[in-house]
Amino acid sequence: MTLLETDLDDAPAPQGQLTLKLLASRQDTNLYGDIPGGWLINHMDQSAELAAGREAGGRTATVAIESMDFLSPVRVGSMVSVYTQVQEIGHSSIRIIVEVWVRPPHARRLEERQKVTEARFVRVALDDNGRIRAVHG
Repeated sequence: MTLLETDLDDAPAPQGQLTLKLLASRQDTNLYGDIPGGWLINHMDQSAELAAGREAGGRTATVAIESMDFLSPVRVGSMVSVYTQVQEIGHSSIRIIVEVWVRPPHARRLEERQKVTEARFVRVALDDNGRIRAVHG
C-alpha cells in the first residue's frame, strides 16, 4: 500500500446518503459577504425533511435540532453537499444525522472537501391535519 492510498483510506468521508447539492452563491450572503449559518440550517432542515418523508411516507415536522457545531465557514462559490443518515426511528419520531461538506471554489481534486457542520434533527410524522401520527402506520 502506498502512502497516498493510506492517506485516502484515513481521510474523513461523508456518512449517509447525498440528499442535496447546491452552490453557495453571492446572493446567499449576509451584509458582510459571508454565507450565514441560517442558510446552512435551512438546507439541512430541507434535507432532513426529505429523508424523514421517505421513512414516514409523507409529511413530517422538525421538533428538535440536537448538538450542532459549525466547524468552518462556507465561502461563496463552494459546492455544498448535504448528507443524511437515519439514526433512529421511534413510534412517531425519526432522528436523522445531517452532515454538510463543502468543496472550495477552486479545488482541483474531489478529495479537497471538508466537513463544515453536523447536527441531529428530530422530526415527527404528521397526518393530513397536522397531528402527530405513527411513522409506520
